Amino acid sequence: MASNGAVVVSAPDPDPVRAPADDEAKLAAAVSSLELVEEDKQPEPNPHRSHDPQFNQKRTDPFQFGSRLLQQEDDVFEFNAWDHVETDDVYKEYAEQQFEMQRQSPVSDFDKHRFNSDPAKWWNLFYKNNTSNFFKDRKWLQQEFPILDAIAQEDAGPYTLLEIGAGAGNTAFPIMARNSNPELRLHACDFSKKAVEVMRAHKSHHVGVMQADVWDVAGDELPPGLEEGSVDVALMVFIFSALSPLQWKKAVDNVYCLLKPGGQVCFRDYGRGDLAQVRFKKGRYLEDNFYIRGDGTRVYFFEKDELVDIWSGKSGESTDGEAPAPPLFEIAELGVDRRMLVNRAKKLKMYRCWMQGRFIKK
Repeated sequence: MASNGAVVVSAPDPDPVRAPADDEAKLAAAVSSLELVEEDKQPEPNPHRSHDPQFNQKRTDPFQFGSRLLQQEDDVFEFNAWDHVETDDVYKEYAEQQFEMQRQSPVSDFDKHRFNSDPAKWWNLFYKNNTSNFFKDRKWLQQEFPILDAIAQEDAGPYTLLEIGAGAGNTAFPIMARNSNPELRLHACDFSKKAVEVMRAHKSHHVGVMQADVWDVAGDELPPGLEEGSVDVALMVFIFSALSPLQWKKAVDNVYCLLKPGGQVCFRDYGRGDLAQVRFKKGRYLEDNFYIRGDGTRVYFFEKDELVDIWSGKSGESTDGEAPAPPLFEIAELGVDRRMLVNRAKKLKMYRCWMQGRFIKK
């Protein structure tokens, strides 16, 4: 999948790495030993990767995923990013050392209670401080999930789209801006009251076409204006990772309840080993793969098999002899988006990892 072409320390949404400048400097120093190539030893660029305009394959759309593949003969520092690149052994060893350091220096019990007891507080503070300026508009989603483009066509007919974890509307408003379907209704829900206030104050928020509400996907109530079996598509982008593992089952149950039979979840989130996980310092570890960011918000990093178990219902199967519940969702697609970002000036390689999938309600 693709890159935005940015150096990793300033990577834009879909998942900004939030860390102060001094942490960035420390990380750069920590990975500076990763297979550096001296300038005078670099091979000449191959024509298909060169910067000559007649050969240049740099993308005009930064989210046209999967088109820049690193071949053995290519110069890794020719571009800012390469798609579908597995981490090398040096980086894997460094990551495991970081994970062990994190486990040895977890969040204190006091802070664990402080951050887990009222997570909405920290998201409200986040959106109060950042309003709509932190994330860039996610115009790439309709390319990654074609169903989002299909339901926005003029003759598509009635559809209900639910975005869970809508934030300040950086997904909802671009979708509505490209919408030609008069019968499309978008419900944009977020855990944060402040985020919903930002959406409702936006010039493109039109009641009757788009409805923004406060809703906890792991709570006991359904979103305002929606009933069981009323949603065609649920969009979950970097929201599931904000939940505690204890909340996953309730969240999946709620999404299942809201969707029509055959309805689908469009999902994207963090993968284990992502640079954002590796760079966490002491005092941020809650439990395996689960952390507190510097702004007080929580984040989890998923394994592919783990997501299969969660969304198919396998993780909730009975162990006491009773018949297990049937699988909740069919895993239509689930891929690992591995990307290597390159600092060409410093000859550094950084690895990102995201999970992306579509889950169909049976």
